[in-house]
Amino acid sequence: MQLAQNTSEKKALNYKLTRNWTNYLFLAPGVLFLIFFMVFPIIYNIVLSFQDVSLLNFKGVKHFIGLENYRTIFKDPVFFIALKNSVFFTVGCIFFQFSFGFAFALLFNMNFPGRNILRALMILAWMLPGIISATLFKWILSGDSGILNYFLQSLRIIDKPILWLTDTDTSLLGTMVANIWHGIPFNMLILLGGLQSLPEQLFEASKLDGASRYQRFVYITLPLMRPTILILLMLGIIYAFKVFDLIFIMTAGGPVNSSFVLPFYAFNQTFVQMEFSLGGTVATLMLVFLSMVAVVYLWFLKKEEKVH
Repeated sequence: MQLAQNTSEKKALNYKLTRNWTNYLFLAPGVLFLIFFMVFPIIYNIVLSFQDVSLLNFKGVKHFIGLENYRTIFKDPVFFIALKNSVFFTVGCIFFQFSFGFAFALLFNMNFPGRNILRALMILAWMLPGIISATLFKWILSGDSGILNYFLQSLRIIDKPILWLTDTDTSLLGTMVANIWHGIPFNMLILLGGLQSLPEQLFEASKLDGASRYQRFVYITLPLMRPTILILLMLGIIYAFKVFDLIFIMTAGGPVNSSFVLPFYAFNQTFVQMEFSLGGTVATLMLVFLSMVAVVYLWFLKKEEKVH
């Protein structure tokens, strides 16, 4: 009897181990993909930032130079121009994407004819590749043949064409407009999903208690939407801070570095100046900043969980 019980336990254990190994085999492709295309490049990039690697010694000996690359970057005035532009670009894009996205989410949360069609059209605009959006806005904002200047002159708002993308005062703003337009549908989609998940009973009870629409929005909608807003802001900051393709196509960082942002600065150091270590240093600084954003988000999320 004892022998049969031991045999049964062994079979159960073997089945459990076999099942676990099968699960690991299914996970293996995804894990390998993450290791080779995410973990390894990040580690290699961090190591590169502490070495002296350029086109001249790329296949030779790579000397460890400590923090020298970071000192070089912090002494470069172009880095601070790119940092200032990145912060301005990110804050401006996040503010307007979130504001317009929330407004559209509140609109599409109401019942009216054609709501689904309009919502689908907005989502289609977001699904356009960034290269297409950049090319479209490069044509719209063109100083010579842009449709925006044509309409403004037709309405007699301006007397002569504005060089939106070739003027140092407006080039960054032009790229921001394109990125804001591209990001509004995503914000709308996430916020609309959050609004539709809110319990209707609370709003019905508040109506019976005589709460106005403004009071319901401030004291019910916003507090319940806080987790959704936090994750949306975090994703928005990460996306806006690393925008490259849109600026590359529209202005190429110019004129005179007026739309030069950190991703473009890293690209310039790596693939134009061929200073691979300096490019890796800038990318590592960006990684540190975005990691800090993620840590702040996790802190807020933990705080929200304690409250609830």
